Amino acid sequence: MDTWHRMRPKLYSTCLFFLALDCSVVMGSEVENHLDMGRDFLARGQLQDALSHYHAAVEGDPNNYLTYFKRGTVYLALGKAKFALLDFGKVLELKPDFTAARYQRGVVLMKQASIEDARKELYNVYIGNGDFSQEAYDLYSKLDGLAYDMELATYYQENKDYESGINSLDRLIEHCPWAPSLREQRSQLYLSSGNVQHAIMDLRTATKLQADDTDGHYKLSKIYYSIGEVSESLKEIRECLKLDSDHKLCHSHYKIVKKIDRLIVDCQSALNIKDFSSSIQFAKKILDLEKDTKNIRFLALEKLCRSYQHTDELSLSLKYCSDALEISQTPDLYCLRAEGYIANSMFDEAIRDFEHALHIDQEHRQASEGLKKAKNLQKQAERKDYYKILNVKRTATKQEIIKAYRKAAQQWHPDNFQGEAKKNAEKKFIEIASAKEVLTNPEKREQFDRGIDPLDPESGRHHQDGFNPFQQFHQFHGSPFTFKFNFN
Repeated sequence: MDTWHRMRPKLYSTCLFFLALDCSVVMGSEVENHLDMGRDFLARGQLQDALSHYHAAVEGDPNNYLTYFKRGTVYLALGKAKFALLDFGKVLELKPDFTAARYQRGVVLMKQASIEDARKELYNVYIGNGDFSQEAYDLYSKLDGLAYDMELATYYQENKDYESGINSLDRLIEHCPWAPSLREQRSQLYLSSGNVQHAIMDLRTATKLQADDTDGHYKLSKIYYSIGEVSESLKEIRECLKLDSDHKLCHSHYKIVKKIDRLIVDCQSALNIKDFSSSIQFAKKILDLEKDTKNIRFLALEKLCRSYQHTDELSLSLKYCSDALEISQTPDLYCLRAEGYIANSMFDEAIRDFEHALHIDQEHRQASEGLKKAKNLQKQAERKDYYKILNVKRTATKQEIIKAYRKAAQQWHPDNFQGEAKKNAEKKFIEIASAKEVLTNPEKREQFDRGIDPLDPESGRHHQDGFNPFQQFHQFHGSPFTFKFNFN
């Protein structure tokens, strides 16, 4: 018994030794398995899967510099420069003479435009005369030129030479694609030169290169808002608030964008269902809320221009169209105002606007067809204008046309006149009846609105179906007059 008590501590420690040895063997086997799996996925280009196995390998053996290096190269392939730098730094901490890690670290620093840090790493690789020495020298020799381009870009920006500044940054970004500051700088230059879409592209890339870039999302939202793309502006400002719900600038801008976006949606919905009174109200609310941003005001003015064309206040349609065109000259808007001019029988002005639209876009179908229509209507107006004969607007309803016809027919019925005046009344009465026939018939009115007179003798349809102006009158008034035509 005593012998057992004396041997038990030794046996216990021996068991622990072998247990630890077994665990080490098992753990080493798992790490090797993860490394093998990571290598297989890497060979097949499945980088995320490879990364997962390298994570597990690092956790299993945190002192293996090669495991960090392999994970760092995967980070590099994924464009995650920040994490690649951390892994290469850990490699050099564990093995300072590992040249491949130092070279890769220099490459990443150069791509991030950290010129001085890249210079140190690449110089150390170059003077080592070992692996990657020539590659390091090739990159090192470019660093002075990159540093000079950085100074040039700032100089050109300060002196408002935007094109030269952009050219300098183009060269820089070619060698330093992971530098968000360069993208932001070029974005500012693009904005200053009026190239908004390129500015957005650069700023979006800069935002992706930085984690939790609230300022980037805020700037993108402001740019989108400035060009009238409100829904895109709303998306970006929401991304900012997802990252930081207390961001003061984003929160303040969000309140404005959300209101404007809602009003634009409501205004368009009202237009879609031809609720023009509501669309006018929504558009005016936009103008009340936004006093400064021209492209937002343009959206509201264009909606007012369109809405008022379907009301009795056609002059307001022309006003809002003109206000919108002062902000942005688009072919669609010129066509819209031209239609308003046609509705007011202002054919010269309509022709001019259609020509403006075609000058902007020679292939614009609406402008091309509208120009032909306006010219036909102008010629038609020189001969006969049925709207003027009945003294109604081109937008008049059938009920309004019939009412105007009754009034004019009673006024100009030949039985009300004597002598020479009777002959003039006969002519006028026939014109009035012709106007009523055309304007109350949807097909004939549509032809007339395109500049074709369906009663023109040249069209072969003059007084179809035994047209009789007095029969037309009697249909509406009975036969209180005893009038006879005397033909020789």
